[in-house]
Amino acid sequence: MLRLYNAMWYPALPFALALSGARGDAEARRARLGLACSANGAAPGAPRIWAHAASVGEVGALRAVLAALLDELPQASAVVTTMTAAGRDAARRSIPAARAHLLAPLDCRRALEPFLAAVRPTLVLIAETELWPNYFVESHAAGARIAIVNGRVSERALARYRYVRPLLAAALAYADLVLAQSEEDACRFRTLGAAADRIRVTGNTKLDLPSLTPPALRPALAAFAYGRPLVVAGSTAPGEDQIAVDAYLELRARFPTLALAIAPRHLERTSEVERIVARAGLSYVKASALKGADTINTPSALVLDTMGELRALYALAAVAFVGGSLVRGRGGQSPVEPAAAAVPVMLGPFHDNQRAIADALLKAQAAAVVRDAAEFARVAAAWLGDEAARRAAGDRARAAVERMGGGLCATLAHLRPLLGATT
Repeated sequence: MLRLYNAMWYPALPFALALSGARGDAEARRARLGLACSANGAAPGAPRIWAHAASVGEVGALRAVLAALLDELPQASAVVTTMTAAGRDAARRSIPAARAHLLAPLDCRRALEPFLAAVRPTLVLIAETELWPNYFVESHAAGARIAIVNGRVSERALARYRYVRPLLAAALAYADLVLAQSEEDACRFRTLGAAADRIRVTGNTKLDLPSLTPPALRPALAAFAYGRPLVVAGSTAPGEDQIAVDAYLELRARFPTLALAIAPRHLERTSEVERIVARAGLSYVKASALKGADTINTPSALVLDTMGELRALYALAAVAFVGGSLVRGRGGQSPVEPAAAAVPVMLGPFHDNQRAIADALLKAQAAAVVRDAAEFARVAAAWLGDEAARRAAGDRARAAVERMGGGLCATLAHLRPLLGATT
């Protein structure tokens, strides 16, 4: 099946380049063809790491791991690749010690051979569910050790992967380690063909509190929220922005000073969110338009159209809603960041991709599931109307995240022998 997969790449390559965002972009095209990385000038014997993530969320799984490895091994070098431009930009911000941050090469030999020849990785880290077959096969052929970090496979993904199980099993045979987030994830990796003796359950590397400390918020955004409660609807998907706005209108009747911030998951949806806010008759400002620290608290709403500021904004929230969870099929975005900031969290019912942390927060009565604007408003009002209860729920949220921590230390303990075994 792997031979057939590779044979299909050659006629598909032009279409793959177009779909990957490389059309008309020379830099992106070079990256997708594996030509954007210069030769690695690391000292002989120094570890060389290729770390790959899908997008922004998966970069978060690698951030603390790479920071710790590069701190422990000052001579080591790292190249980070992502499938999306947003992920690449997030890697530039959060993993500055890497020597390159690139769009990922396509999963075909023609692209991987020049990329691997330039990077010459001794260790390849694959984040979460990026199971690209040739990444494993060609990296192994180039002499690298391979580890899946923060590995997860949702029930929905497992159902899809079963159709190509022989192909994935052939790839996973080259993984030296599969570091899974949970026992359920470990079981699903075994179902896909990973060797049981190479799978370890290490927890979630995103759940260590020191790595979740929010960055400093620029003064203009801090000024927007100053002196009034703030509801943050983060990582919203189509259909969720309207629900957040409708809930806010109901809440504002009871809490007149309440402000709303909406952060769409994909910034290209900014104009759509602006239209929804404007149709509701709300005064609003875009984060990119806030330049100084003297913002007057007149706008009711903020549309977060900048990258890298949502985590800091969560820390100012009284209540947070985490999106991708009100619409079936998306699986939900991670509620870890607001929870770690001691903020009570609302989620939609479709949060399968975040099951472990969501269940922990719900069990701790630090989160609530909402299905529509009415439930959103009712749950938020209960917290906003009782400051002691809101703070207690936030404290329970942070404690739940703390109890689930330790994934970073466990992951590093398993990765160190792989680095020590390389030359």
